[in-house]
Amino acid sequence: MVQYFATCARGLEPLLAEELRQLGAKGVAAGRGGVHFQGDRLLLYRANLWLRTAIRVLEPIVTATVDSYDALYAAVRQVDWRPYLDVEQTLAVDAHVRDSPLTHSQYAARRVKDAICDQFRDRTGRRPSVDAEYPMLGLNLHVHGRQMVLSRDSSWQSLHKRGYRPIQTKAPLNEALAAGLLLHLGWRGDEPLVDLMCGSGTLCIEGAWLALERAPGLTRKWFGFQGWRDYEAGTWALVREEARQRMRKQLPFPIWGSDRHSGAVALAQRNARSAGVGQWLRFYQEDMREARPAPGCPPGLILCNPPYGSRLEGSRASVLALYAALGDTVRRYWPRWRLAVFAEGKDWLEAVGLPLRRTAVFFNGPLRCTLAEFSPA
Repeated sequence: MVQYFATCARGLEPLLAEELRQLGAKGVAAGRGGVHFQGDRLLLYRANLWLRTAIRVLEPIVTATVDSYDALYAAVRQVDWRPYLDVEQTLAVDAHVRDSPLTHSQYAARRVKDAICDQFRDRTGRRPSVDAEYPMLGLNLHVHGRQMVLSRDSSWQSLHKRGYRPIQTKAPLNEALAAGLLLHLGWRGDEPLVDLMCGSGTLCIEGAWLALERAPGLTRKWFGFQGWRDYEAGTWALVREEARQRMRKQLPFPIWGSDRHSGAVALAQRNARSAGVGQWLRFYQEDMREARPAPGCPPGLILCNPPYGSRLEGSRASVLALYAALGDTVRRYWPRWRLAVFAEGKDWLEAVGLPLRRTAVFFNGPLRCTLAEFSPA
């Protein structure tokens, strides 16, 4: 059994821990910004393929107390890197430093690379080269205070980058966070899902993948572990084939979105096609105030991510009016549907004007946001 650490946005730790338990992980323990767990190589591959709320999956190699760049260099140099890397292979280091005597992440990453390359040079007269985009060994350095952890990064590129959203909108909702909101609300595809301010369609697409039991990593062409010396190609092929066989053939309940901006609707449609769910999802250009349930559609979940923070358009009064209009529209025209709204600050949520059922805090990047679930109208 190997010890791993899966990182995530703050607030998603309990959801990520439950995802890992469902995959069969052992020793699952949620921490700040991630979850510790144990498993074998098969579980590592499945975690990268299936985790919806994770950012990356790390395998710690060395931990140490460091108070200088020289101490960091020495801690890394004492590891025998031959089991992890060949001189013909490439490496890269992604460093994050916080509240530490080591104040520069880039220089810390350079010292780690120097320690590894100097070890190979002393032994062989040659040193590995660097490939920042697709390294055969990608390393993650985390330094908090005087404590450092250097890990093999089995994901390298963030797992939230599913591959279906090449065009980034202004302050987009992270794919992993979107999936986490759905999981927190207990939505698993067993009722309709509607987003009345769909933007680029992320909530609807993540909902479709969840309902279809589609692994979020299936669209990715490369994971960090595929460059490792101990990469098991046959095991990875088996994991991918298992995921393909598990996918449902159709949505059990409808999912659709609407937005008043034609450009947003066109982008949502394009992203849905890229995600392989364009044939099931429907997006309409429609003002939220004019939206109505489809005839004969049973009540379900309305989940919206209205403007806040850098996405605010217009005056504070006009934005408050938008939130109030959302609550009024749901109360009048969507009977027995439950409404959930993700926003920054309680003022916006209070403006909705519906009975509040529960709230939860999640971080959208640096923004402390609240997911508020309202009682059915």
